[in-house]
Amino acid sequence: MTTEEIPMDARTLDDTTVGTVSLGDRTVGRLGFGAMRVSSARNAEGKRDRAEAVRLCRRAYERGVRFFDTADIYGLGESEEIIAEALHPYPDDLVIGTKAGFRPARMDPGHATMPPSGRPENIRVQAEKSLTALRLDCLPVYQVHVPDPSVPYADTLGAFADLQQEGKVAHIGVCNVSEAQLELARSMFPVVSVQNRYNASDRAFESVLAACEAAGIPFLPWQPIAVQPNLAGRTVAEVAAEMGVLPQQVALAWLFRRSPLMLPIPGTSKVAHLDDNIDGAWVSLSDEDYGRIDRAAAL
Repeated sequence: MTTEEIPMDARTLDDTTVGTVSLGDRTVGRLGFGAMRVSSARNAEGKRDRAEAVRLCRRAYERGVRFFDTADIYGLGESEEIIAEALHPYPDDLVIGTKAGFRPARMDPGHATMPPSGRPENIRVQAEKSLTALRLDCLPVYQVHVPDPSVPYADTLGAFADLQQEGKVAHIGVCNVSEAQLELARSMFPVVSVQNRYNASDRAFESVLAACEAAGIPFLPWQPIAVQPNLAGRTVAEVAAEMGVLPQQVALAWLFRRSPLMLPIPGTSKVAHLDDNIDGAWVSLSDEDYGRIDRAAAL
């Protein structure tokens, strides 16, 4: 049976499917799993179900996903715990990235949203919690979740650098940064990843992506398939309809072609949606269709 004859949801990603990127000394395929919503997985009755969340994580790994992206605030810590429950002891080829930089709502229940907290003491406390939740002695990729306008960014970055020097963090990435903030981080330690919002209909961080390409840094777009009802989003939908595939699969295919350093991390709380997203790795855009979306996205 050839690869083309294998049902989509039975195919397994490998290093040749969409290529690989290097996160420091670790190599992963260019399709990750964003675990922000994993704690919201529900059973057939529509109730939150920890067992279903565990199954979701195991399904992602089973289908070849080797990079899991989470954070200390996702599910108020449950996301990290679920990943550990599902996959610990971790296979050698699995890379987990987590983040710190917000003040968890459980620590500050008066806030409707989680305010940034880049204070070094907060970063250190959250790092220890992530190590415990993930059952690790060293965090493979630790990401600065967001700059805190009330704290000098260099102070926040310094806390991550200290944790790395102490052996509690292997590699450091940054998120939601400007070009200047990325350069400051690079002046303090090797930056192995940048995670900013980016998709076919939202290219506000085009210049940051260009900086990553110039430096050879993998770019992890969040909300990679959340295309908007603008010209680019409508074009994605049109191409998908013509190809007989899902719009999110076309959105991913466009990202894979957009840059060899692109590592999308689509997330979901449903196994069926996970399979749909992974199936997008086998969707190939023609030069004409890629160009249509690219031209629309640039407007």
